[in-house]
Amino acid sequence: MSLSRPEIASRLFNTPLALDAGKAATIVEALGPRILDDSVVVIGAEAVDHIAFANGRPSAGRLGDRTGRSYDRDRIPVYEMFGNVAVIPIEGSLVHKGNYVGASSGRTSYQGLQAQILRAARDQSVRGVAFEVDSFGGEVAGLFETAAMMADLSRVKPTISILTDHALSAGYALASAARQIVMPAHGSIGSIGAISLHADMSGSLEKRGVKVTVLRAGKRKAEANPYEALSEDAAGAVLADLERIRVSFAEAVGRHRGRRFNAAQALATEAASFDGADAVSLGLADAIGHANSAFDEFVREMAR
Repeated sequence: MSLSRPEIASRLFNTPLALDAGKAATIVEALGPRILDDSVVVIGAEAVDHIAFANGRPSAGRLGDRTGRSYDRDRIPVYEMFGNVAVIPIEGSLVHKGNYVGASSGRTSYQGLQAQILRAARDQSVRGVAFEVDSFGGEVAGLFETAAMMADLSRVKPTISILTDHALSAGYALASAARQIVMPAHGSIGSIGAISLHADMSGSLEKRGVKVTVLRAGKRKAEANPYEALSEDAAGAVLADLERIRVSFAEAVGRHRGRRFNAAQALATEAASFDGADAVSLGLADAIGHANSAFDEFVREMAR
């Protein structure tokens, strides 16, 4: 499932992202030089090295042998079952469209999650749903619709978000829609905000003796293109859009968490992230615990 450079660029630049700044820096440092054909310097954020469940991080993935299980080609289940509990992973980078379920090439698609959520709600054999969460976030498009579907599911069946490490930005928007959130003591949660990245290639092109002229009908057409410096008006428009997304994000979290953590409290975090103790104290999470222990307890509850 390879992506072309234009597609990667379209997903990375000039589009709202509910993505932790450190993860954004990692992506830009890794892919920026290949996309832009020039060196890239990220200012204001430190890159993080993160792959879901890597380096010995605990995972409720023992629920089934994913690599060893053979699937019937005509009837492939969209989630794994442990007893009467469906397990739905929310791992890696979150993208809007992707015709698959589960994690693929380090990505989880909202499209796939929605297919799983709908079927878990209808499946009489599913008593409860455990969401395995380890994500720094991803795309805004499709996020809030998916979170609302998770919240609808949570109203009819018990759900739990079990963090095996991180639930940041879009990852937290989804995790917050479960009835309960359990996280490790040294995991990270929050980052309730949005960012957009703009690449100004004008200086690089000038060094090469290349001048790009942007002809536009409508003064705001292509106002955040990479061939011109970002104007104050264009930057202001982007920031206003990002603030609207942040408010929508906070309002969604407030609906999901209710009295435990309302929209005003979510906005007051100013997109900061928190470890386990602070997260539980503030109301972003409900308990600190090991992933497998939390899962085992949830399965026992559903069996009763």
